Amino acid sequence: MCTQTRAAALMANVPRADIDPSGVFKYVLIRVHSREEGDDSEIDIVRGYGWAEYHADIYDKVSEELEKDGVLDCECLGGGRISHEPQAKKIHVYGYSMGFGRANHAVSTEKLKERYPDYEVTWSNEGY
Repeated sequence: MCTQTRAAALMANVPRADIDPSGVFKYVLIRVHSREEGDDSEIDIVRGYGWAEYHADIYDKVSEELEKDGVLDCECLGGGRISHEPQAKKIHVYGYSMGFGRANHAVSTEKLKERYPDYEVTWSNEGY
């Protein structure tokens, strides 16, 4: 019989991508992993919001929420910017974070394509 750890169960319910409905804003790529003994499960998630003055603002809020029960741990893998044009069904991922460095935009783009399957999702290492 297969048993799922508490961490794996929590991670199963974490959206892989959550971004603002439109605009240009900062984003971070976060690796979420289990703190449970013998559980090496992990997921990568994308979070991008216009309210954030700094990339760290997003990471701090998201990691605090996910780590509150002591079962999950978060690590910021980098950041950048997202341009989200819902009318054109386009998302472009680019740039970098001064504090966290450049995220792997290819990974971020895949997470966004899962969330927005009918969008054109592109990325570039150009720009800030």
